[in-house]
Amino acid sequence: MGFGVLRFSIWGLLLLNLACCSRGFTPVDSYYVNCGSSNVVSVGNITYVADKSAAKYLSTPQDILADSNLNSITPADDSPLFRTARIFNGPSKYTFSIKQGGRHWIRLHFFPFVYQSYDMKSASFSVFAAKTTLLSDFTPKDAIVKEYSVNVGTGDLVITFSPSSNSFAYVNALEVVSVPDNLIADVAPLYSTTGQFTGLMSQSLQTVARLNMGGPFVSLVNDTLGRSWNSDGPYLNQPNLATSESNIPAVQYPDGGATREIAPPTVYGTCTKMNSGSDPNSKFNVTWDIPVDPGFQYLIRLHFCDIVSTSAIEIVFNVYIDTYLVYQDLELAQKLNMKLATAFFMDYVTPLLNKNNMSVSIGPSPRSGYPDAFLNGLEILKINNSRGSLAGASVMPAFPKSKKNLGMIVGVSVGVLVAFILVGILFFMHRRRKLERLKYSKTWVPISVNGGISHTMGSKYSTGTTVSVGSNLSYRIPFVAVQDATNNFDESWVIGVGGFGKVYKGVFHDGTKVAVKRGNPKSQQGLAEFRTEIEMLSQFRHRHLVSLIGYCDERNEMILVYEYMENGTVKSHLYGSNLPSLGWKERLEICIGAARGLHYLHTGYAKAVIHRDVKSANILLDESFMAKVADFGLSKTGPEIDQTHVSTAVKGSFGYLDPEYFRRQQLTEKSDVYSFGVVLFEVLCARPVIDPSLPREMVNLAEWAMKWQKKGQLDQIIDQNLVGKIKPDSLRKFGETAEKCLADYGVDRPSMGDVLWNLEYALQLQEAVVHNDPEENSTNAIGQLSPQVGEFNQVDTTTSVAQFETSSVDDLSGVSMSRVFSQLVKSEGR
Repeated sequence: MGFGVLRFSIWGLLLLNLACCSRGFTPVDSYYVNCGSSNVVSVGNITYVADKSAAKYLSTPQDILADSNLNSITPADDSPLFRTARIFNGPSKYTFSIKQGGRHWIRLHFFPFVYQSYDMKSASFSVFAAKTTLLSDFTPKDAIVKEYSVNVGTGDLVITFSPSSNSFAYVNALEVVSVPDNLIADVAPLYSTTGQFTGLMSQSLQTVARLNMGGPFVSLVNDTLGRSWNSDGPYLNQPNLATSESNIPAVQYPDGGATREIAPPTVYGTCTKMNSGSDPNSKFNVTWDIPVDPGFQYLIRLHFCDIVSTSAIEIVFNVYIDTYLVYQDLELAQKLNMKLATAFFMDYVTPLLNKNNMSVSIGPSPRSGYPDAFLNGLEILKINNSRGSLAGASVMPAFPKSKKNLGMIVGVSVGVLVAFILVGILFFMHRRRKLERLKYSKTWVPISVNGGISHTMGSKYSTGTTVSVGSNLSYRIPFVAVQDATNNFDESWVIGVGGFGKVYKGVFHDGTKVAVKRGNPKSQQGLAEFRTEIEMLSQFRHRHLVSLIGYCDERNEMILVYEYMENGTVKSHLYGSNLPSLGWKERLEICIGAARGLHYLHTGYAKAVIHRDVKSANILLDESFMAKVADFGLSKTGPEIDQTHVSTAVKGSFGYLDPEYFRRQQLTEKSDVYSFGVVLFEVLCARPVIDPSLPREMVNLAEWAMKWQKKGQLDQIIDQNLVGKIKPDSLRKFGETAEKCLADYGVDRPSMGDVLWNLEYALQLQEAVVHNDPEENSTNAIGQLSPQVGEFNQVDTTTSVAQFETSSVDDLSGVSMSRVFSQLVKSEGR
């Protein structure tokens, strides 16, 4: 992972800002080496000495000075530091005398080019310093600067370059510079617990990200410590939710606390904030996603300066790191004695991360008079692990010794080798036993998704732990938060049981209701379904798809957390419960909502997504009875553009299963259409799709309903609660739609877009009114309408929706039907 990748524009900005340079800190130790060069180079106000002048610092088996100009190769970046390089074909080291112990920057500049037989893009090497592995088997592929902060004592600091087997090492430029003692404190809070991380002063750190929120790149000449600050734009999760402000002249520093060394005014004077606009009810988080290396802890520094408020008590907001609320109701004016535009920062240390992405979010607090939040700067520093490494487990290279020590070296080497072998065997055995124990366990990494609205919730067990569901991420939720939300998985809170496991109602500490699906380790639906559910739902955000709030994989658990659907499943409102019966209009609207959700799955992404388990039990209803499709554990991405189907094992639910899919094991979107056709008859007849207690000809709902539909007597088998309440033309259109869905061959079935179109029309037929009809019954008039409106096979799909709307309305001959096609021009429509 690289920091500070330099580009033409960055270099140009650096030179343009040269006149603005202000360096308030004077380092005691400062070494700047232009490696591989015989010339002195100045960058800003920093002078890099020629490599030959620094030869006294270097010990290497062979002098190899590479110059890109010799091969007429121009570096991708115009930095003079990248024009030359020192190549090492064996273990080599720089030794610098340290006058003042304490923290020091080590910056390594790399730019690969070809020099004679050395292609630097193929180089592989490790770097060590101050008892720390800085890089392990590293291969720079582009211009990059690696920045480290290490604690060294007085005496010598040795930086060692060790080529990997059959390779070589190189470096273009090298810096060793003192850091102010107060830049990083020894103690910082652990945001995931109530504890603290102590001993930061002795740890080695690597800069992963240093971001200037809401502003451009800040070059080293505008930073008193020679740091570079990148723009935060590329890291924003949803840029449309954020806007920026700038007021650099207003920045002031408090007496005690933040200083210009902590961050310069060019950082504190700009910010990224919520793009609330004029909406006083905005409820979303602004989130940044930063790639990180798993297996390490990180120091996170957040920079704030209120250049946004117009009064001293206006903005109050919350700050999140990953799933944790690290600061609730942050009000800078109050914290800083009512002074606006005053610099302030906070440090936190993460737990050991097991993922490759970290998020930082800001969001409004209910206490704020107006929803807003801002962040001025962000730094993320990797902390060395217990092996003293910031990279992999490389071994410090051995340098040539005198012959008298050779025997001892060989003996020690053999002993170390034997020890490593024994450790390896023990580790392998331990690992194998652990894998056996984790038969039903797997750790997933949060997946980037698109779209959606933020949700936040918390647990009283987590001492500030809050699950912040960012607008574009599915988050891991701590087990204690789920346990608390479900009253320790109280059996009386179970609201459903499926093939995956039980579903519990849950309530987070802030009152947010959720549905918690807890996997049963003995279930046949295990890891594959768990992962598919996360991957599918994290890709899609749609009002007619149930939203995934997050997941938990701690303690061998497989838990999925969804938005809570107050009115349960469609199935429970049709039969098998004592719930009130749904009216025909309500049923049509539910079918339309579910069709929109499925239509979006089939068309709203680069590849179609086939649900594979469409049924009334997987269509849920929220508090306003809006339908949402749920349960994506069996979902599958559709065929490639040049393919007609996906070959896969048959999965689904009896009674809803596409017979063509069952026969050929060839899955297409039309398999969902068939299942949805069964749902349509289920909604109309209010009976199970398979009922063995009934006479043989009635056992299978689809077969039974199709017989009556083909006889034109579908009204004989509808739900008794609907008798006399469905207008004949609405029933006719609904029955024809279901019939087309249940065609034997997928090619003869309509698309979900066509199904949606016809259901919308069935609803309009139910609601239509004829002018001057005292009984407001337009059935007879509508029966005379142009027949192509309701026929799948007679619709010319090349005709635009607007043209179709005009011709159809013209055919109404005075019937007031202005709303008939009112929704068909929407993106969900035909």
